[in-house]
Amino acid sequence: MAVFIAPGAVVDPRAELDDEVYVGPFSIVGPKVRIGSGTRLESHVSISGRVTIGRDNRFFPNVVIGGEPQDLSYRGADTQVIIGDGNTLRESVTVNRASEKEDGVTSLGDGNYLMACSHVAHDCKLGSGLVIANSTLLGGHVHVGDHAVLSGNIGVHQFASIGKFSFTAGLSCVLHDVPPFMLVEGNPARPRCVNLVALKRHNFTSDAVEALLEAHRLLYRSKVGFEHAHEILKNDDRMVPEVLQLLEFVRAQQDGKHGRSRERLRRAA
Repeated sequence: MAVFIAPGAVVDPRAELDDEVYVGPFSIVGPKVRIGSGTRLESHVSISGRVTIGRDNRFFPNVVIGGEPQDLSYRGADTQVIIGDGNTLRESVTVNRASEKEDGVTSLGDGNYLMACSHVAHDCKLGSGLVIANSTLLGGHVHVGDHAVLSGNIGVHQFASIGKFSFTAGLSCVLHDVPPFMLVEGNPARPRCVNLVALKRHNFTSDAVEALLEAHRLLYRSKVGFEHAHEILKNDDRMVPEVLQLLEFVRAQQDGKHGRSRERLRRAA
């Protein structure tokens, strides 16, 4: 099936649209936009700047992609947004193009579900399989690992990292990095328990689950300190790959500013 452009839509002739792209009424597609096969733009979608979108995505009404970063230092550089395949962006989601402070790319992976009024700021890097609920706001330079879930009305501080397979409860204020495999909640958000729902849903082994439960107890309940927790886990033969990933994340987090590992990298640059 050929490209379908509804009455009232405005598509710049220089834009590149593959077969089976649907552009709904009153949507706007700029000259530097590339859209893969099967992607649907419902009504009043706006895509501007240098944007590359993969296959089989669906953007609901009033989605805005590629708008200028909300960064006072931005001076019109030709930065971009890259979106993978199979993503769903519900009503009024916004994804800003990058600044020049990193690699010039704001990116989303594959199979993500962003609910209404959520915001992805400049230079964010989102993995795949994410669920981000209504009105959750990601500050600039936030990284989110695969299969993380963020509930509604969450604010995430710039340069924070959200670990893979984590869950952030609704109304939380995320000022620090969120460790992988953990459930966090609060203002500021703190690790409360292991995200057992995600581990079971994704068929993690019982050994991995038990080791992560012990790691959480040592790091966040007993609070024996990182090095002592590391030694106990090692001596108890709990160093499964998931625990190693958690410990590496926590070590980097402790080296960062205010519990954000990427703030350390920012200063080093």
